[in-house]
Amino acid sequence: MTTKRTLAIIAGIFGLAIAVVAVTFLTEPEAERTGAVRESAMLVQTTAAEMGTWQPRLRASGTVEPARDIMLRPRVSGSVQSVADAFTPGGRADEGEVLVRLDPADYENALAQRRSELQQARTNLELELGRQTVAREDLRLLSDSVRARNRSLVLREPQVNAARAQVASAEAAVDQARLALARTRVVAPFDAQILSRTANVGSQVGPGDGLARLVGVDRYWVVATVPQDRIPYLRFADDDPEQPSPAVIRNRTAWPASATREGTLRRLIGELEAPTRLARIVIEVDDPLAMDTATPNRPPLLLSSFVEVELLGRPVENAVRLTRDLVRNDDTVWVMEEGELRIRDVEIALRDAEYAYVTAGLADGDRIVTTDLATVVEGAPLRLASDGEGTS
Repeated sequence: MTTKRTLAIIAGIFGLAIAVVAVTFLTEPEAERTGAVRESAMLVQTTAAEMGTWQPRLRASGTVEPARDIMLRPRVSGSVQSVADAFTPGGRADEGEVLVRLDPADYENALAQRRSELQQARTNLELELGRQTVAREDLRLLSDSVRARNRSLVLREPQVNAARAQVASAEAAVDQARLALARTRVVAPFDAQILSRTANVGSQVGPGDGLARLVGVDRYWVVATVPQDRIPYLRFADDDPEQPSPAVIRNRTAWPASATREGTLRRLIGELEAPTRLARIVIEVDDPLAMDTATPNRPPLLLSSFVEVELLGRPVENAVRLTRDLVRNDDTVWVMEEGELRIRDVEIALRDAEYAYVTAGLADGDRIVTTDLATVVEGAPLRLASDGEGTS
């Protein structure tokens, strides 16, 4: 009895389940196609293309280098007798300031000797001129008997010329001795900073020996690299001295965020950087150490620093300027036209750090789609986010 009752209950449960499934399928609503196109139109935002003339800002990076960099060397030999207080790493010297003095004793003696030789040569010349005067009087008495070709010998003209030559040689020797003595004082050839020195008081040096490394402080260079396609949009001072591209220099690792230095694009170096194949350019910065108190609060440039440079380039005419993210794959731009998506191939004259400058493929007033789309198909229906008007 119990088994039959259990089977009856199970059969009843299965029957009830089948009835519920049947009712569910029979009462399911059917999908409607009305308005399907409207519901599938993608919601987008657009911005209007604006044709005009734009001035790009081109970014580069480079290293600070000295515009003038020399090894200070003596031109005569001797022992270092004294050095200037500025003759130390980091010291600054004005043009013409004496940095090193060599022992002048030998050169003073040499100058005295040369002066003595000059005086002797002048005395010999005076004697010879006196003899010539006597010979001229004798010639007057013997004028009828002396042939013309012998007159110069009688007048001792060869001896006088030789005496004059000795005087000239002695004068040159004095000048040379005086110059050698002056060269015992080694001076700064320009306003300079001493980066390192290799000699001190008591050092014995000779011509060509290094004394110190000096760099000019009136200007530094920033040698930067840029892609080759940006060169036509740069204005170099060597080619366009009236309107070279100005440069803004930043050192994000060492300066405050608001700190900058200004420079001028000077020239293009006629050689590519070997590893990157980028073009090398020179930006010139005046007063790199910020010593001019008339313009305070400027950070100094340190040699070998890695800096960023922003250059104001030549204007790009008849172009549409777009943020770089609006240029899609294969240099295409999405345009909304009559409620549909159009994929335009465009020509880009230049890209800077923020914008792309389109010179073909877009017209003034075109609605550029700014929304990223999951499905990109030519002719796909679009609708604007705010009643058919662009958002920007």
